[in-house]
Amino acid sequence: MPVVLLLGVLAFAVLRPRGLPEAVAAVPAAVLVVALGVVSPHRAWEQTRTLLPVVVFLALVLMLAYLCAKEGLFEAVGAAVARRCGGSPRRLLTGVFGVACAVTAVLSLDATAVLLTPVVLATASRAGARARPHVYATAHLANSASLLLPVSNLTNLLAFTASGLTFTRFAALMALPWLAAIAVEYAVFRRFFRADLAEPVSAAPSRAGAVPVASGATRPAAGKTPDGAPDDGPGAAPAKPAPAVPRFTVVVVALTLAGFAVASPAGVDPAWAALGGVLVLGVRALARRHVAPRELAGAAAPLFCLFVLALGIVVQGVVAGAPATGLGRLLPDGDSLPALLGVAAVAAVLANLVNNLPAVLALLPLAATGGPVQVLAVLIGVNLGPNLTYVGSLATLLWRRILHRHGIEVELGRFTVLGLLTVPATVAASTVALWGAVRLIGV
Repeated sequence: MPVVLLLGVLAFAVLRPRGLPEAVAAVPAAVLVVALGVVSPHRAWEQTRTLLPVVVFLALVLMLAYLCAKEGLFEAVGAAVARRCGGSPRRLLTGVFGVACAVTAVLSLDATAVLLTPVVLATASRAGARARPHVYATAHLANSASLLLPVSNLTNLLAFTASGLTFTRFAALMALPWLAAIAVEYAVFRRFFRADLAEPVSAAPSRAGAVPVASGATRPAAGKTPDGAPDDGPGAAPAKPAPAVPRFTVVVVALTLAGFAVASPAGVDPAWAALGGVLVLGVRALARRHVAPRELAGAAAPLFCLFVLALGIVVQGVVAGAPATGLGRLLPDGDSLPALLGVAAVAAVLANLVNNLPAVLALLPLAATGGPVQVLAVLIGVNLGPNLTYVGSLATLLWRRILHRHGIEVELGRFTVLGLLTVPATVAASTVALWGAVRLIGV
């Protein structure tokens, strides 16, 4: 029964009928698991208590990313990348990789999938480049570039808690795997999209928005640019000047990140640093009327946070049953290279079968008995594996919805082939890098 409920919740999260939030299915499923006695009320409460600090941290990071977007940080960075690419799609791809990696690592994969993707789409259009390689990069890097910091992904926050590592030690151990994954992704993207990157679609677009539609995209409706802005025709006003980088916002984000690094070794919950950043930017944005209080509260995604808590109880019911016992037998013991490769492979496969969030919830209790290195190997699998399928990561599903709103339909075959080329290579390269990092700097 718990397995059926879990699959039902995941199917609802993927399809989201009538746009209903994921919590609509997850909360009743969690209640049913407890009512049937599969999970005792005490165990359900303990699971909720364990997840609650992680979920609060996630909500704060989402608010921080949203405030950065409202201050124009993403648009300013996108404009700067467009200026520096000099009309070269290859240089633009390099710039998109750099920005997406930084945004994912510091502001979480959701910021890349939801907030950065529209900016990259508009930036590619302004540069006269085909949008496909660049927007596919945001999807892949939302997952692949989320290995570096505990704040980069909800799965990281869960693994960070289970590993017992400090913030800085976690980042130090994951730096090489992060770089390895990005390097493999970049090499594959340059080869896979070589035709799209060969030359600009339009060497000198006349104005922002008056550009070709991405190859493989559905052309937007008349009167609209590819990013949804009104198109008034040839006589329209010239494009606005490129936005300036909001320095105050950049400084606050940098100080918040420094606070994460300092708080953990000092025994202080890093959520306090995130709260500080949110308060500084939030009060400023409210005072300037850039955001409304209700809008800011919505940025914390409260219903998604409730979904995570409820999903944890449902997964607890699965873990208590026979499937989890069989899963435990699949995980190799030890921190040798073959063992770590096996752990990462199991995690990657499970992430594509049931989504990476349930996968990490199910695997962490099993991997934690093997030590922090096994926990990090699980993290590599559940973060990199989802690039193979749409359902592997909620961030990928969000990315698809964003592109659909902008008139672009993702090609399943192309997405899958790109995943087959990148996922096994990135999982292997990152796991080898983790094994090397452990031997180089220790745990």
